[in-house]
Order: sequence, then C-alpha cells, then structure tokens
Amino acid sequence: MDAIILGDGGFGRAIAQALIERGEPDPRILGRPAAGRHRPAVLAGADAVFDASRGDAVPSNVAAALAAGCKRLVIGTTAWDEARPAVEDAVRDHGAAAVVASNFSLGVALFGRLVDRAVELFGPLDAFDPYLVEWHRRTKADRPSGTARELSRRILAGHPRKRRISDATRDGGPEPDELDVAVLRAGASPGMHLVGFDAPGESVELRLTARDRSAYALGALAAADWLLRQPRAPGFHSFEEVVDDVLLGDRQPISIAS
Repeated sequence: MDAIILGDGGFGRAIAQALIERGEPDPRILGRPAAGRHRPAVLAGADAVFDASRGDAVPSNVAAALAAGCKRLVIGTTAWDEARPAVEDAVRDHGAAAVVASNFSLGVALFGRLVDRAVELFGPLDAFDPYLVEWHRRTKADRPSGTARELSRRILAGHPRKRRISDATRDGGPEPDELDVAVLRAGASPGMHLVGFDAPGESVELRLTARDRSAYALGALAAADWLLRQPRAPGFHSFEEVVDDVLLGDRQPISIAS
C-alpha cells in the first residue's frame, strides 16, 4: 500500500509504525504545510490517504487529496462537524470513498454496541441513572472527545428519559432529561471512556481504557484495507461497516497482537 499520512502527531506516527511493522513501504508523513494547504501534486499516486491532522485542516486536506486523484481516504480527525456536509459532498462528487470515524479502535466500536445493549436493558428502570466520564491527556484540544460525543449520541438515542447533554457551565445538578457527561484533561492518558448506570443500592459500569494509540492505528489500516479490497460506493462510510466485515468472519481478521 502506497500510503500518505496527513498529520505528524501521535496518531499519524502510530499509523506509520503499524504500516511499517506489517511490511508495507515506508509511508509519507506530511505535517502542516507552511502555506496552510497541501499541494495536490504532493499527494498524487497514493493508494490511500490517512487524515490524522486537526479539525480545521480536514476540508483543505480532503480537497487537496481529491484534486490529486486520490479515491480512498481514511479520516480519523475530530472537531470538524460543521464542515462535514460539504466535505462529504466533495468526496461523493469526485467518485471517492472515505471511512470516517472519531475513533478507529475495534474495541471502541464493539464497546459502543455494548453501550447500546446496556441502555436497552437499564433504560426502562427508573432507578438507574446513566452517566458518562471521559479522560484524555492534558493537551487534547476537543472536549468532550469525539468518542464521548458518539457514545452520548447512542445513549440519548436509546434511552427513554434522556433527551440532551447537561450544561456543564450551569450550577446545580442535571435536569431529569439530561445526560451528565464529565470531561477530564490531565496527564498523558491516551483515552478512557466510562459509561455507568447508578441506582440507590448499586452501580453498573462499562469501561474502556486505551494503553496507547496502536489499537487506533490498526483499525485505520483495516479501514484502508476495506476500501482497497473492492470498489465502495462514493461518499462517506462508517467504521461500523468495516467492523461488520471483521465480525462476519469471511475476511482476514484484524490482528491485535503486538
């Protein structure tokens, strides 16, 4: 796979390391250009382009990749929600396909499905109040994280009494129809997400803790492999489609061994 990685931070470097470890040609890692935009000529010829940059860079990065003729993109950057409709239209109009996710960890994808089932079980029980806690390194820019926003969306979609996220700037406790989301930014934690259901006499918690970025990188590679395996419909695809292929068992499974 001839890969180009846009973003030379921790996630971008982890993708590069994962590619090298499985014997792929050394990928090209491109940091933020001095001019603020990558030249399409620099991106020409890539089998897959990985975006591991910053939210404000995603639209111009994708535009440059499309102008260079790239047809397969893996976008793991967060905090660009407002630009998403326009970016998706551009990808579709160019006949390209992109797997887009706030988190490419297989464990996180399956964790989300566990949360769906937990909400289904605990939601009808008035005594159990759901909550969400996420903890990332001090330097992480977006808060809550993209994964926390997705987990919140899943909880709100399935819970019979919760309709919105509580306002963290307001004094006092959340309203009965609000989901409380706690955000921690401290130290060097690569990521922890906890979904709980608390009742007067007991608490039930689901927790996922990342030890490093290798799980995210392996999932990003699985997404690129999925795009390369056969032609995909133009536009955006979710990581859930990749996960479904893995769970079906008719494809080579993702290796999560170190």
